[in-house]
Amino acid sequence: MTFAQTAGLGAIAGMTIFIGLPLGRVKGIGPKVRLSLAMFSVGVLAFLFVDVMGQGFGMVEDSVTAVRDSSGSLGKAVLYVAILAGGFLLGSAGLGWLDARMKVRPTALAPIAGGSAATSLSPTETQAYVDEADLARRKTLRTGLMIATAIGIHNLGEGLAIGVSARSGEISLATVLVVGFALHNATEGFGIVGPLGKVTPSWRWLGLAGLIAGSPTLIGTMIGWNIQLEALSVACYALAGGAILYVIGEIWNAMRRLGHRELGLLMLGVGFMIGVLTDLVVVYGGA
Repeated sequence: MTFAQTAGLGAIAGMTIFIGLPLGRVKGIGPKVRLSLAMFSVGVLAFLFVDVMGQGFGMVEDSVTAVRDSSGSLGKAVLYVAILAGGFLLGSAGLGWLDARMKVRPTALAPIAGGSAATSLSPTETQAYVDEADLARRKTLRTGLMIATAIGIHNLGEGLAIGVSARSGEISLATVLVVGFALHNATEGFGIVGPLGKVTPSWRWLGLAGLIAGSPTLIGTMIGWNIQLEALSVACYALAGGAILYVIGEIWNAMRRLGHRELGLLMLGVGFMIGVLTDLVVVYGGA
């Protein structure tokens, strides 16, 4: 399989994320549906967290086992542990720090109380309320882009697997990986727009989110074809795991105010199982 053919497969696997993104433009969705979509996305992300951290820890565990069996170096094992820990902290705490730096404190507004005279707002007060609503909207969209970023880091690792398999001549495995990852990405699109709630993103925003989340699959495929470096895979998995855990916490905090706890937990389980089923396509191919 040539480099161009491999890159084409990586692009197909990554761009299926655009299948679920247009759902974010659908208006008139009730709170129960919004909660269901958001918690479904948490379920998908929870599976991705288990998946990527399992793969990353598996590589670290193999390096430690090699040291025990006198077939590997201690330095490599220590390096892998440091990469896993550092990448996870960068993906979780790093995103938290970045989010805190990007936040803009809204202007404190006095509560509206009293009679009709008290409820009359001056132009300045009206603009302040408009600005506060705009800040809330931008925070929601920023959270969506953070979800896309976390998924994108994860998809970089998937692309690496496609590129490595194709370069080593395992064409059937590479093909099955593309099918499995394409199914994964189709559900991940819902995971990006689900937590947006009442906020309707623009087509431009959806395009940006899709590129952030999907294009790393293509980039990873090209890197995997040219550079087969296991340490890079460990770093991708660790970063993705930390970022996904941070995003899960953000969505969970936002959604718990809507109530409907049982429905939310049910949809979380459904999302997790969808992730499991799509991953089984990859396992069936021998990955």
